[in-house]
Formats: sequence, structure tokens, C-alpha cells
Amino acid sequence: MTGIGVDRMGDLADAAGGADVLRLENLDTDVPLHPAALEATRRALGDDASNSYLPFVGQTRLRRAVAAHVARLSGAPCDGERNVLISAGGLSGILNVLLALVDTGDEVILTDPTYVGLINRVRLAGGVPRFVPFVQDRSGWALDRDALRRAVTPKTRAFLLMSPSMPSGGVLSREDWEEVARIVRERELWLIHDTAMQRILFDGREVVDPAGLPGMAERTITVGSASKELRLIGWRVGWIVAPAPLVPDLALVSMGNVVVPVGIAQTAAAVALEAGDDDVARATAIWQARRDLIVRELAGLPVIRPGGGWSLLIDGAGLGLTGAEMSRRLFDQARVAATPMDGWGEVNGARLLRLVFANEPVERLRGIGDKARRAWAR
Repeated sequence: MTGIGVDRMGDLADAAGGADVLRLENLDTDVPLHPAALEATRRALGDDASNSYLPFVGQTRLRRAVAAHVARLSGAPCDGERNVLISAGGLSGILNVLLALVDTGDEVILTDPTYVGLINRVRLAGGVPRFVPFVQDRSGWALDRDALRRAVTPKTRAFLLMSPSMPSGGVLSREDWEEVARIVRERELWLIHDTAMQRILFDGREVVDPAGLPGMAERTITVGSASKELRLIGWRVGWIVAPAPLVPDLALVSMGNVVVPVGIAQTAAAVALEAGDDDVARATAIWQARRDLIVRELAGLPVIRPGGGWSLLIDGAGLGLTGAEMSRRLFDQARVAATPMDGWGEVNGARLLRLVFANEPVERLRGIGDKARRAWAR
């Protein structure tokens, strides 16, 4: 397992202090959460049922809200009591799934680049990460489908895929998902679908949920999170939606790992999910405006345009710099905190720098292009 780098950059920015430091290093956001979710949290503080270990699998209202949400996006039937478990955040849910499915030496296919925390969780479960690269094209990132097919071996157990992917903002197309589905069905594999940013799509892109493709409902485990779309980061609520035969094993792993998610947070997550797509669409419009500004500001620099999510990547190869060098110069000379992507992939890793645009308003992002050009001048 390797460090993620975000903590180091966050510590440097905290130590530097000052309102002039641009915080682009971590996946936080300043976009407010739904007010009804905040009020539900306040009410839960005095609710005795929220101050309990039970139920171990999550509160009934939230499980039903998750089931309705996932069924609506995928078109596949989902039952809150039979198919849904609540986890202490999405990443905890992913680890629980990996611990339940993966034996030592099993291979798990991920995109490259991908969040190193996902890579580490595959390793923690005893699995072996195998990477399929995103490649750069005129529109941003595209999945290398030929590499996808080549990545599958007799040891492959599962795909672990996210769209929009983090940190790249690469979006899997319908054709990408159809190819994944074909391989999963033919090889009798599992698809672990990380939906943390599923609805955070830019430029009119459509949500494509692979669980709704033919034959995929029984081969897909959907892991969601309240942290990104719903902005409930500190609430630490996630969910697992799985075929009913898997749920008892997943529940056992969950109880052996975290035991129970945060009780006072679960009603708030349910309320936010029940609010539907409008709240997420309003937040996405704010994040897209920030992406658009940064892309304009950095025109002429090697920025890879994201199709969704909270961050974008800059390829230092064209500048003769590594991601770590770009990060150091940007922080030392321009007081902009951004995380290099060392360890976040095999092909797309050390040469990349990530800028998170979810946590700084447009007014503070203006001028970042001039700062970057001065910092990265040869």
C-alpha cells in the first residue's frame, strides 16, 4: 500500500495558512448541502433511535431510499430489505465488497489513473490490481477498450470501475459499459460499480448505469456515497446494493469491519436522496462553471478536459515536469495546493497533477492561469 499524497499537501497548506492559499488538493466542496438534510441531522441528535448500534445493516428509511434511487437510475428492480446495506462511507463499502469477494491472488481490473485509495483497498483484501489506461483524445479521456479486453486473465475476479472516474473525470460511454458487460457475462465475473459521482456529468452527458444492461443486475454490486453528489462528506454514509444471495456475506464483513454506520447521519442521507436529481443538478452546474473557468485559464497548457466529477488533470510531460515538480512549484511560487498523482496509476501517474475545482469559487479561481504559467516557466 502506498500513500495518497493528499494528506501531505493538506498539511503543507494548513501550515502555510492565509486566505490567499488556493485549496485544490483535496476532494472537499464548499457547495452547500440540501437544507432539509441539515435539518434532518439536527433532529436526529435528539432521536434515541439514531443513538443505537441497530439495525446493523442500516436504517430502514435509508435502505428504501437507496433502493428507489438505484432502481430509478438503472431500471433494474431493487428492494431495500433484500438488496441494500448501509456502510460508513462509500470507500468502506468498497472494502467490504472486496473482502467478501476477493481471495488472495485474485485480480481486480481498474482504470488508469484511478484513486490510489481504491488500489490500496484491492491490495488490502489480498487482490492484485490490473490497470486499463484511459487515453487522451480531443474531447478529454477515452477508455482503451482493446486494453480492457487484454487485461482479463483466468485470475480475474472483478472489475472495479467508476464513472466519472476520479481523479481524471473520465466518463465511460454506453459502448464502454456494454463491452464491460459482455466480458462480465462471458467470464462470469463481478462488476463493482463505484457510483460516488455518477450524476456529476458535464456538457449534457447522460447517466448510463451498467446494472440495467441485459444480464447485469445479477453480476453488479453498486456502491454509492453521500459524500460527493449530496455533499455530506462529514456524515460518512455510503451504501452497497447487491444481488440478494451476496447480502448475508456482505453483512458479516460489514459487522466485522466497521460494525455500524453513523446513526445520526442516516436520515439526512435518506432525505437528500429522496430530493431527487434537481439538487444534484444545481450543484453540478456550479462545478461545471468552475471546470470551464480553469480550462479557459489554462488554455495552451496540457490540461485534459474532464467530462464530470470534481477534478481535472494536467500532464507535465509536455512541460518537461513531473506531477511532483509541478505541485512543488505551484505551491512554493503561487500558493496553490494541488496533489501529484504518484502511485495513482501505472501509465497515467507520476507525470500528472490534479486540480480539484469543487472547493473554491469562481472568483478565487480567476488568475490561476497566470500563476501556473509563472510557476512552470522553464
